[in-house]
Amino acid sequence: MSFEACAGIVERGDPDRFLAVMAAPVAARRILFPIYAFNVEIARAPWVTSEPMIAEMRLQWWRDALEEIALGGTVRRHEVTQTLADVLDVDGARALDRLVAARRWDVYTDAFEDAAHFDEYLDATAGELMWQGARALGAVSREDVMRFARAAGLARYLKAVSALEEKGRLPLLDGRENAIAALAREALKDIARPVPSNPAFLEAWQAEPLLRQIAKEPWRVAQGTVGISPFRAKWRLLRWS
Repeated sequence: MSFEACAGIVERGDPDRFLAVMAAPVAARRILFPIYAFNVEIARAPWVTSEPMIAEMRLQWWRDALEEIALGGTVRRHEVTQTLADVLDVDGARALDRLVAARRWDVYTDAFEDAAHFDEYLDATAGELMWQGARALGAVSREDVMRFARAAGLARYLKAVSALEEKGRLPLLDGRENAIAALAREALKDIARPVPSNPAFLEAWQAEPLLRQIAKEPWRVAQGTVGISPFRAKWRLLRWS
């Protein structure tokens, strides 16, 4: 039942990744659904309360769970942790702690310190998530996966900028249209480079058209209108899978 619970969490909390996993082979779904369900739980932890201390406690709970998985002993009971423990090895559990730690930025309203801090956030969240899924499914080149994942993560992040601003966050170091377009153009160089086939890459199925749209029409980021039609999105997923 834990696997089905993970699939349900992803379907409700991250429908784009849910569609990507459903386009993957059945064996890959057993790996990806627990990892993505974990990500849903972590991503929403800073937003379910207005009290920073409570949000920090929620994130720490997951860091402690990952430590239990890494140690290989008894893991606290939760519909995600039990199945996640079957998927992650020691290195995977330790690496995903980096993802949880990075999400502490979402708890507060501080801006990123500099470009390096922003890149680290994308690497720790989007990058580490894709890498651990890909590694569990046989990928061996971390550098290539992280580069690809960072670009895909930027597309998702820029799509969410308007919503983040509505919640009182300062999501961009430079919100001018020319700066946003430059970010998208740079990411396109990485998303267009070929990477070895792996079901974990399916989550990036919309990244390239989104980045092209942002590079051409950066004003969409502030307006919250970044996106492609459902028909085009599903056509791309069919083409990728």
